[in-house]
Amino acid sequence: MKITSFYPVIMTSDVSGTADFYIRHFQFEPLFTTDWYVHLRSISDPNVNLAVLESSHVTIPECGRGRSASGLLLNFEVEEVDAAYESARDSGLPIELSLRDEDFGQRHFITRDPNGVLIDVVKPIPPSAEFAALYASEALPGA
Repeated sequence: MKITSFYPVIMTSDVSGTADFYIRHFQFEPLFTTDWYVHLRSISDPNVNLAVLESSHVTIPECGRGRSASGLLLNFEVEEVDAAYESARDSGLPIELSLRDEDFGQRHFITRDPNGVLIDVVKPIPPSAEFAALYASEALPGA
């Protein structure tokens, strides 16, 4: 099997509100919009996509219908994490984890969307020597 695309689909009871959240705070644009599904694409990178789906829609198998997104953490890797943090804070987004550097090679903060989906906004940074030894050479941040 050759995978040609991959993107998360957030199941929710508030499709338009959730789509508006990602449009307003994370610079997505709608490519397809109905009252039950919205497909979003990043304004800055057409390869970054996200979708929002009504959790009770008939296309969802009965076993998953009516559920909302939970246990999900979206990572958005950005060039300017400090500016993104200031923007999130100034917009009144809930800050679940304040901006900080991690020894494993990230400067990041965590907020959440209206459904409780956690959003980790990340900028890769050089890791400590201990963690650098755990990376494949081509994946080492700052290399």
